[in-house]
Amino acid sequence: MTERHDVIIIGSGPAGLTAAIYTARANLHPLVIEGIQAGGQLMLTTDVENYPGFPDGIIGPDLMAKFREQAQRFGAEFVTADVDEVDFSGSPFRVSVGGHEETARSIIISTGAQARMLGLPNEHDLLGHGVSTCATCDGFFFRGHNIAVVGGGDSALEEANFLTKFADKVTLVHRRKELRASKIMQDRAFANPKIEFLWNTTVTDVTGDSRLERMQLRDVETGAESELEVTGLFVAIGHDPNTKLFVDKIALDANGYIETVPGSTATSVPGVFAAGDVQDHRYRQAITAAGSGCMAALETERYLETLDDAPATVE
Repeated sequence: MTERHDVIIIGSGPAGLTAAIYTARANLHPLVIEGIQAGGQLMLTTDVENYPGFPDGIIGPDLMAKFREQAQRFGAEFVTADVDEVDFSGSPFRVSVGGHEETARSIIISTGAQARMLGLPNEHDLLGHGVSTCATCDGFFFRGHNIAVVGGGDSALEEANFLTKFADKVTLVHRRKELRASKIMQDRAFANPKIEFLWNTTVTDVTGDSRLERMQLRDVETGAESELEVTGLFVAIGHDPNTKLFVDKIALDANGYIETVPGSTATSVPGVFAAGDVQDHRYRQAITAAGSGCMAALETERYLETLDDAPATVE
């Protein structure tokens, strides 16, 4: 017989684990379906120096281990498996995982998002060792360096401009001969003396002994190959929210992110809440994800109280 839970949390990054801490302390006995690759994007991060409470910094996986330990201490239960399917069509909500079904009165979705990568042979090996997908997270480490940004949209130009606060030079590598970013972002980038542009160019690989040292480049028009010595490469070609499970189950925006009520984590389905990068395409920080996880937990608690206070149905 399937046990019905008060709340099931899908995902185990900063948002999901913060939601687990708060719902566990509220005696809601959360079930956290953390996924095979538990811990979110911080599991791929080396040094985290901007999370409050760790003045000397902390390794990403160590930070997530502390989150998980704290949630477990208050009674959160964990399932290390991926969700196969969800059904939000009626109460209780149904979640299929690992060949069996779990049910709950409420759901918190915190499945996050993944940065798009270039698909280079050595890219994954150097991720966190010179290759990054977050200028706000890692820009500080590149003070006085020569670095590169790949992309041509608003995000790429915003990151390039931000990185000039630290780097001596930022080279923007773009595969076309013109940018697709908004005019105001282009004007700012063109006016920044620290930004140089490589047009009609793609990155074919990144290399270095334990850390990034250079990029291999190819001119898309001539096919000519070259190298660029850099100690940092920021990939800024967009993110993909992890929402395939929720297509046609819940309202998503045009880019696939879960739509939530402004100022809330409530979704289009009452009793289903969303927190973290799966619904936040703007900030994408561990601290903001954790904050929205707290919001989702508090809103879940209040939602469940309304169910408990509802008058009994007379049949």
